[in-house]
Amino acid sequence: MNPFFANGARAALLGVLLCASAGALAHNPMAECKAAGKEQVECTGGFSDGSGAAGVTMDVISYDEQILVPGKLDKDSKLTFKRPNGEFYVLFDAGPGHVVEIDHVDIQ
Repeated sequence: MNPFFANGARAALLGVLLCASAGALAHNPMAECKAAGKEQVECTGGFSDGSGAAGVTMDVISYDEQILVPGKLDKDSKLTFKRPNGEFYVLFDAGPGHVVEIDHVDIQ
């Protein structure tokens, strides 16, 4: 019998694989926006491991791809802006694979 495939080795390999996959998932981007009064929107960005996103780009973009409000998250990982007229979405962009879009209809 090959010692690599003994039950203990299989369990160890499974544990390593589970830890590796958990580590890969522990840094997913998260963002939310909510109305802050009638004319303001407050957005917060961060990561699923609890870390903040100070300095990360969060832009407000029209449906015709014009940047209406260029932004970076502040030291508290927040961005507050005047709600634009018309249709828009908020783009939290922390790099490849770390992007979240929030449509204006989802901001309440």
